[in-house]
Amino acid sequence: MDEKEYSNVYAIPPNYTDSGKLLGGMLETRNTIETGLLLLLVGYPELMWLPAQAAVKVVVMTVTLLPLGVVGLMGIGGDSLMRFAAHMIMFFARRRKLHFRRIGYRYDKDKDKTPRGRRPKKKRRKI
Repeated sequence: MDEKEYSNVYAIPPNYTDSGKLLGGMLETRNTIETGLLLLLVGYPELMWLPAQAAVKVVVMTVTLLPLGVVGLMGIGGDSLMRFAAHMIMFFARRRKLHFRRIGYRYDKDKDKTPRGRRPKKKRRKI
């Protein structure tokens, strides 16, 4: 009885989940659109309003727009730039300052009631 062993394990190709991306899965659609808008917003004023010769404009645009485009296409921490900016705005809007009392430390009663950053004035002794 010769029974052949069959393997049900298949290799999944690396581009299996690249259906929502551009250029063969290299660029995400959201990052590409945001980067295009960002480059238009920054590049148009540089091109039209910069009072310089064409060679200087090319150098300035290369120095500013190329790194901006690369960062925009890559994103920050896996997020697009607008999503990252929204996360940062929500973080700063919702953050709270926490202060925990230390165990074993004796707080002054006057010091406890003063707002943070304001210190009570020291009383001067009259001589």
